[in-house]
Amino acid sequence: MNSLRAVQVSFHRDPVVREGEAQLRAWPTLHGVAAGVARAGVEVMVVQPARTSQTLQRDGVTYDFVGDHEASFGPLRRLAPPRGIIERVRARAPHVVHVQGFAHPVEVFHLARALPAVPLLVQDHASPPPTGLRRHVWRRAYDSLSGAAFTSRRQAEPLIDTGVLRGDLPIWEVIEGSSTFTPGDQAEARAITGISGDPCILWTGHLNANKDPLTVLEAFRLAAPRLPDARLWCCFGTAPLLAEVDRAMAQSAVLRERVTLLGARAHAALEPLYRAADLFVQMSHVESCGYSLIESLACGTPPLVSDIAPFRAIVGQAGSLTPLEDAPALAAAMVAWGTGDRAAQRVAARERFERALSFDVIGRKLRAVYEYLGSA
Repeated sequence: MNSLRAVQVSFHRDPVVREGEAQLRAWPTLHGVAAGVARAGVEVMVVQPARTSQTLQRDGVTYDFVGDHEASFGPLRRLAPPRGIIERVRARAPHVVHVQGFAHPVEVFHLARALPAVPLLVQDHASPPPTGLRRHVWRRAYDSLSGAAFTSRRQAEPLIDTGVLRGDLPIWEVIEGSSTFTPGDQAEARAITGISGDPCILWTGHLNANKDPLTVLEAFRLAAPRLPDARLWCCFGTAPLLAEVDRAMAQSAVLRERVTLLGARAHAALEPLYRAADLFVQMSHVESCGYSLIESLACGTPPLVSDIAPFRAIVGQAGSLTPLEDAPALAAAMVAWGTGDRAAQRVAARERFERALSFDVIGRKLRAVYEYLGSA
C-alpha cells in the first residue's frame, strides 16, 4: 500500500481524567508505540478518552483526545456506543484499526459494526479470560476480529480454548510497550541511589501473591552463603504481603542484614536503580509483558525471572528463567549469574533490548501486521 493509515484506539478511561497533554506525559508508552510505528513509515492516529476534546501533533502522530462527555463511559452508559470515539475513528478513514486491550468488548462490538470493512486488531494488555456470561459477551464482540497481538502466542491459548477467539484467528507476537531507559555509569548510579552489593540485586514490583516476593526472599537466603557480599534491594508499590515479608525477614538474620525494603519510588527514580544493580529479579506468576523486566534490559541489567510465556519471549538468552515458586532454582541462578562476567552480561542485556524490545522494533513489527491486514 502506498500510504498505510492506522488508527490506534483505547477505550480505557483515565481514572484521573487528565487532559491529553498530561496523559502523554503520564503514559510514555502511549506515545512511544505510536511514534515507533510512525518512524516505520505508517500514518498513525491515536484516539483516546480525555477530560476534554483536543487534537495534538507529536513526532508524526496525530492524537485525537475525545472529551469524556462524548465517549459514553461509566456504569450507566456501558451498553451505549462510544459515539465520540467511533466518529473520530471513522473520520480518519483508516486502513487498519488497532484497539488496545480486550477489556472493553461492548465498545469493540460497536466499533466493528460501525466500520465493517476495516480490519480490526486487538492487542492484549493483561486482561484475564472472562468467565460465566462475560465469556459469551466477549465471544460475540470479538468474533469479527481480523487479528490479535500478544507478547507470546501462548497467551492467546486460554481465549482460543474457551471460544472467545476463533481458532483460525491470526495471532502476532508483539509486546505492548517498551522503555526510554538507557544504560549509564554504574558507579555514578550507585552514588546517586545509595544501593550496593556484590552482586547488587534489585527487585521492583508490588508485594503481592502474583509477584511472589516470598520465593525471592527464600532464594536469596539460600544463595547468601555462596554470595557473602550480595545485597537485595526491594522497591514496591502496593504491599498486601508486607506483613508476611516482614515476618520472613524477622526469622532470618541473613535477610535482616542484607535485604532492604526501599518502598515506593517515582518512575523516573527507577532508571538509576536499574543502572546501579548487577541483577534484576522478579518471580511473577502472570504478566502481559512485564514493564519492569523491559526496563531492566533497557538499562543493561540482566534479569532473573520466572519461566512464564511473556518473560520467555522478552528475555531470550540475556537472563535466567526459573520455574514458578522454585526458590532453590532461583538461588542457583543468583549464584551463577552473580559470579559471572558482569560486563559481558550487561552488554548482552542491552543488545537484547535493542534487537527485540525497543519502540522502533515494535513499530516495525506493527507495520508488518498492519500491511498484512490492510492487504488481506
